[in-house]
This record gives sequence, C-alpha cells and structure tokens, in this order.
Amino acid sequence: MTRDSSQASGPLSRWVNVERLPQGHGSATVEASPAECAALAADFGIPAIRDLVGRFEIQGSTSRITVTGTVEAIVTQVCTVSLESFEAPVREPVEVVFTDTDRLAGTDAEDADIPDPLVGGRIDFGALTAEFLALGLDPYPRKPGISFEPVVVGEDAGPLAGLRKLRDGEG
Repeated sequence: MTRDSSQASGPLSRWVNVERLPQGHGSATVEASPAECAALAADFGIPAIRDLVGRFEIQGSTSRITVTGTVEAIVTQVCTVSLESFEAPVREPVEVVFTDTDRLAGTDAEDADIPDPLVGGRIDFGALTAEFLALGLDPYPRKPGISFEPVVVGEDAGPLAGLRKLRDGEG
C-alpha cells in the first residue's frame, strides 16, 4: 500500500490503486500513527483515539470492488451523565461497494444503495477507516457503572412544577 499525499482527504489518508491489486482479490491494512489519531480525535470532538486499525479484504474487478472488514480502536469519550472521561473499545464492521460508473445517474433513485465512486481508479482506505470509526462512536457515551437518576423533588414534581409554584405565589 502506498501513500499519496497529493490526494490527501483528511487526517488519515491511504490511497490504493485498485489496478495494482492481485486479480479479483487483495487486502489492505491501515494503522494510524499517534499524530493521525490525535488529529482524528480533534475532528471528532473527543479526548483521544489510540490503536486505530482498519483491516480490509478486497474482491471484484477494477470496475466494481467490494470491501469488507473491520475498524477497531480504543477511544476516550466523555460520559454524558458524569462528565468523566473513560476509555472504550470500538469495533465496527465494514462492507462497502465501489464502482467506476454511476449506474443510477439521472434517475430518481434517491433511496437506492448507490456504490461509492472509485476516484481515479483508487480507494482511500484511510478515509474509509476514519468514516467507519466515526460510525462506531457512541453518540451518548456512558461510563460503565454510571446510571442516570432523574431528580424528583416532592411527589408531584414534574416539568411544570416550578411554574405552578410561581403561579401559586410560592416562588
């Protein structure tokens, strides 16, 4: 796998020319450096990412390629309940189809599963790794062992309890 900085698409970029892959199949592995992990963490708005690896199997012809595999990392997120940082593993399965033609161009197939485009006969496996890591992040992370306990003041406390007190002259 070669790196081409002239077509960098983000903090993690690993371009592979599909014409150079063995006929019909191949594999690619992306291991992010600490600097790339730090840049991705900043992009995602989380404290840290480490041990980011994407492992991919590639099958098909140079005009239509199926990529399967997994993206794994250890991420540090902030608990939405306690606001404490904690580490958690992320493991996201990957299955993507790439093609060099847009077979649905000019149609009303908005809901169709349209393959991703091959860009100049190449695939950016770094961008693919970053994309699937982002998909694997919990949007509402909760530190293990932490549970949300709603605050209830009095028996009839509810969303309008404060307004009732104001209306009744108690506030």
